[in-house]
Amino acid sequence: MPGKKEMEIPVYLFMGFLESGKTSFIQDTLEEDYFNDGQRTLLFACEEGMEEYDEELLKRTNTTIVYVEEEEDFNRDFLISKVLQYYPDRVIVEYNGMWSVERMLTQMDNTPLLVFQTIVLVNGETFDLYMNNMRSLAVEMYKIAEMVIINRCTPEMPRATWRRSIKAVNRRVQVLFESADDDDMGEEDDTLPYDVEGDEIHLEDEDYGIWFVDIMERPEIYDGKTMVMKTRVFKSIRLPKGCFVPGRHAMTCCADDIQFIGYLCHTNHAKSSTIKSLKNKMWVNLTAEVRIEYNKEYGDKGPVLYAKRVEAAEPPEEELVYF
Repeated sequence: MPGKKEMEIPVYLFMGFLESGKTSFIQDTLEEDYFNDGQRTLLFACEEGMEEYDEELLKRTNTTIVYVEEEEDFNRDFLISKVLQYYPDRVIVEYNGMWSVERMLTQMDNTPLLVFQTIVLVNGETFDLYMNNMRSLAVEMYKIAEMVIINRCTPEMPRATWRRSIKAVNRRVQVLFESADDDDMGEEDDTLPYDVEGDEIHLEDEDYGIWFVDIMERPEIYDGKTMVMKTRVFKSIRLPKGCFVPGRHAMTCCADDIQFIGYLCHTNHAKSSTIKSLKNKMWVNLTAEVRIEYNKEYGDKGPVLYAKRVEAAEPPEEELVYF
């Protein structure tokens, strides 16, 4: 068997829960000129939904389909055997949303298969259902996706909230929305629960997560503005002198995946006696100017806070941030 470096086969990975539109999307993809070019395509279908593959389309696009019924069957030996049997130029995987993404990627190791593109399909009608009841499975998909397409959307759906939920676990992913008629719905409603028009922005306790994601995505809106918010203190000897990270603990996936999220804050010019007594995990009311600038701690440009005032505070009613 040729080594991986000698024989790399690009894999187009499509993930999502049942009835999320994976099969229809894959069939549309096969019709595209860049796929319908005569090259051999091997399609692993790991889930059978209401939509069935068009046999004529598969024949016309030189696509061979292999059904995988059990998660355990999708293993390294199986993948290698099918590659040797069909010798495809590329592979499409329609992966079962109830199966482990980590296991799937592990089974592809030491095979010729190399993931080239990852797309997650989501049914807007069931987005909240799966995020509320199968959050860890959904987040596992979002974490490795390059693109998330949420279809069957209506104008009333909270698209901006969904987008922030996904961006919270994968800031680089592209999130697109389609209506029930498969039309591009354009930009989602980015209405925020706080006012960004003035020079000073006051955050309610429950809005910290929304702000954290939004400033990451649209830093220009906050550049030069003053933030007033309640945060927790994180200090470390690894941080520059006179700096700490104000932030909150957030649950992005499940109870086992709680992370502290925040941005670097300088305190050199803050007018507050609390600065001298800042301790890890203490709660503070922070007033700070936002500057979007390069910072070596980030390795890139990003939000950097410059404290104007820091005062000890009582914990918020809900200490954990949810997305």
